Amino acid sequence: MAPESPSFRISRTAEGLAETVTLLSQRLVALEQRLGLLERQVQNQLLPQPEELASLRTVETLLADCRALLETPVSEAGDSA
Repeated sequence: MAPESPSFRISRTAEGLAETVTLLSQRLVALEQRLGLLERQVQNQLLPQPEELASLRTVETLLADCRALLETPVSEAGDSA
């Protein structure tokens, strides 16, 4: 088996990063939709339940984490691997 060329490894890594960004973007959209649904449910109730508020906080944290990952430059993401 011949060793892989650096350009092939870079291309493969770039493809992997692109797939990861796509998956994170899809996850972010799904979480934003879930957050919107939960916010509407909370608004429709006079007194939201503590479990729902905790769920909203969890979703907000996940959204912030996903946004931070998407905003991280590729060079920084590669340094941590």
